[in-house]
Amino acid sequence: MTYQSEIAKAGDLIGGQSHWDGIAPESVARMRVQNRFHTGLDIARYTAKIMRADMAAYDVDPGNYTQSLGCWHGFIGQQKLISIKKHFGTTKGRYLYLSGWMVAALRSEFGPLPDQSMHEKTSVPALIEELYTFLRQADARELGGLFRDLDKAREEGDEVKAAKLQQQIDNHETHIVPIVADIDAGFGNAEATYLLAKKFIEAGACCIQIENQVSDEKQCGHQDGKVTVPHEDFLAKIRAVRYAFLELGVDDGVIVARTDSLGAGLTKQIAYTREAGDIGDLYNGFLDCDPVDAGAIGHGDVLISRDGQLMKPKRLASNLYQFRAGTGEDRCVLDCITALQNGADLLWIETEKPHIGQIGGMVSRIREVIPNAKLVYNNSPSFNWTLNFRQQVFDAWEKESRDLAAYDRAKLMSADYDDTALGIEADERIRTFQRDAAREAGIFHHLITLPTYHTAALSTDNLAREYFGEAGMLGYVKGVQRQEIRQGIACVKHQNMAGSDIGDDHKEYFAGEAALKAGGSHNTMNQFAA
Repeated sequence: MTYQSEIAKAGDLIGGQSHWDGIAPESVARMRVQNRFHTGLDIARYTAKIMRADMAAYDVDPGNYTQSLGCWHGFIGQQKLISIKKHFGTTKGRYLYLSGWMVAALRSEFGPLPDQSMHEKTSVPALIEELYTFLRQADARELGGLFRDLDKAREEGDEVKAAKLQQQIDNHETHIVPIVADIDAGFGNAEATYLLAKKFIEAGACCIQIENQVSDEKQCGHQDGKVTVPHEDFLAKIRAVRYAFLELGVDDGVIVARTDSLGAGLTKQIAYTREAGDIGDLYNGFLDCDPVDAGAIGHGDVLISRDGQLMKPKRLASNLYQFRAGTGEDRCVLDCITALQNGADLLWIETEKPHIGQIGGMVSRIREVIPNAKLVYNNSPSFNWTLNFRQQVFDAWEKESRDLAAYDRAKLMSADYDDTALGIEADERIRTFQRDAAREAGIFHHLITLPTYHTAALSTDNLAREYFGEAGMLGYVKGVQRQEIRQGIACVKHQNMAGSDIGDDHKEYFAGEAALKAGGSHNTMNQFAA
């Protein structure tokens, strides 16, 4: 529907109401165009279609991979999308990631918490709603600017410019994009997962990521002590999320099944098995067991039968059972195949390093069973990217018998190596990692979980050093404001970013000439007009 047709539609409605004096059809049309998504479910249905189309495009050409950055506040997400539109002209292929780690660390009423599902579960859907509130405001702000430019073009009698602006309004690309939302291990049993998933979806989430750790033992994927659940337990939660999508009418909602098995050496339960070779039996087959004679059974021993032999799983004092060393990749592959066969759409394999060969090796095995399997991958700040890739280059060159006399593998983080051939090669591999991994390791979506946690800390440190030091106010002006102006950062006009101009528009709609507007000649934001 075009801008002019919206005006006509509003005019027909208002014309039939004799007592609606002072309601202008064009003002109504503008408010409608600025708010095209009325509910979170509208957003979830819209963004699910985007994700599904992107997944299909990736299947045709892995060069069509997608990306996102994690965010912990609506303003952060809004600024990312505004920046993306400014630099690239489109939001296509760019999403947002909502990290449970950052919610725990930054959004809990308890204060900073580790990534162990101890934060309030409702804080996650609340953040989804907040993110979309800020993205909708970005739409309203951008369109409001176009409307003001249109009014000016009309006042100046510039019909060509007015027509061009109406075309921009009709073709406006929304800032609303998919959010990949982290539900951790489901915050309880399958019913709890279903109830929370509904809150996610009602807030606007079209994509929910869930992991196979034990809910009440959940750990950050890059820390020790991870404990997984048997497949049937995890599949029940995947089904719970799917039921939530279907109940709310988001039929093409996306589920990301995450496996932490690569770094998880423990399980809380021995899986139930009905017959040899079923999924429970396969899970138990990874348990670290010792054979035991019937006459040597100790008090409280737990035994299983394996190929007719009594076996005693190794059980820790924590009542957790241990997997055999070296089985992580096999367990990951089985986790992924099982999840995709039972309702998941995408995979997430949590690894201990960003290594295309390692990821691609597992994906190749998965694709022997599920040919179109694809991954979401965490380009995590928990990895030391510089060190990992310099080590990879060093090891590759060593296999090629290249001269490494100038390098000490134990000191590869040294700044002395920044401009060396090894350092430059490592940086190039980092630069092309996402593109290469998309083609060679089946990664459809690349994300960084905690980028703004780190950028906020870094920029704050730099500002504190300058402002409280010798630079004083110049530390802010030179390092922040002058850069905002010269780089065209939208929030240099922070009153506009906070909605002041949108409010002025509404005041004029509501009160006409009597409106007391904030954006007059004495508004200091006018200093940034240039």
